[in-house]
Formats: sequence, structure tokens, C-alpha cells
Amino acid sequence: MAVVQLNPKPQNAIVFAGSSIFHFWSTLADDMAPLPVINQAFAGARMHSVFNAMDKVIVPYNPKIIVYYCGSNDINDGAEASDLLSGFEKFVSAVRDKLPLTIVYFVSINKAPQKTDKWNVIDDSNEKIKNWCKKTDKLYFIDINPPFFSGGQSRTDFFFEDGLHFQPEAYMEFTKIIKPVLEKGWEQLNDPCLLR
Repeated sequence: MAVVQLNPKPQNAIVFAGSSIFHFWSTLADDMAPLPVINQAFAGARMHSVFNAMDKVIVPYNPKIIVYYCGSNDINDGAEASDLLSGFEKFVSAVRDKLPLTIVYFVSINKAPQKTDKWNVIDDSNEKIKNWCKKTDKLYFIDINPPFFSGGQSRTDFFFEDGLHFQPEAYMEFTKIIKPVLEKGWEQLNDPCLLR
């Protein structure tokens, strides 16, 4: 007798992975509709913890696209730009091994008010990862920092009192930046001639 899986894992969708910036994006499914998205991010994640959990939280979904936000907590722990680059390289290498056709988007580490003294590390990390994405197949960089600045200062109105996590209004800005990129990527997946 066949075993029926009552809640099968959605396949070939878009998995959002990483730390609390994505984990607390409660309107993600509605904001990205009609794109099929699954939020697998978890609070407190570091690059190594996302890597260690990927066989449980990413690979079973066989995603066509992974949207990755992580590194902020690593920087709080004292990680440098070279550490973040190597951590992301390790993650992408595992993706290539387990999910060779999957496209990965790295969403820039946010320059939150809470991390003012570490903005130089954030800038360096984002730059190193962006440059690596430029020369790597099926790997892209999305910069979400611009709308959260005005006159060179962080827009504190977008953040909760902790100066780290985003107010709901901030995710509207995320959507404006990320959704068009994913829509284009999703379209390209249906027309391989458009892929670089």
C-alpha cells in the first residue's frame, strides 16, 4: 500500500535562508506573490549554522533559487570580511555539490545603527562578496542598504529600538528591491538562453 505524505515539502521554489532579518519577514509570502517562496531563515543564525543546517532547511526543498542573508551576527562575534567571504564560499560550494542548478542571491549585510562601529567591516564584507558574485556563475549580489540611508546617516525610523531589526515598513523597501530581481531570475529559469 502506498504511503501518502500529507504535507509534502514544496519543490522547485525560492528558499529564503539565513538569519533573523529574513526570519522576521512575516509578510514575505504575500510580498513576493505570485513567486513561490519558503522562509527557512532562523533567528541568531551565523554562516556556519546555516551551512550546518542546510541539509534540513534548504536541500529537501530542491529550490531553484536561494536568497541568502547572513553575516551580521558573525560580525557581532568579531568576524572580519575575509571570514565572511570564506563562509559564503563554503556555503555556495555545498550548494553547487548538492543543488548544481540552483541560483544563489546574496543580500547585502545591513548597516544597522547598532553596528555603526562595524560599518567598515560590513562595507568590506559586502564589497568582497559582491566582487566574487560578479565573476561566479549563477551567483548574484543584491544591495538593500541604499533606502535605509539619508545624508550618509542611517534611517533609524526603519528600525526597532534595538537598532538592528527592521520595522514592518522596512520590508516594503526590501520588496521593492528584491522582488524585481527575483522575478527576472525566475523568468530566466524558464528560458535558459537568457542565463549568463
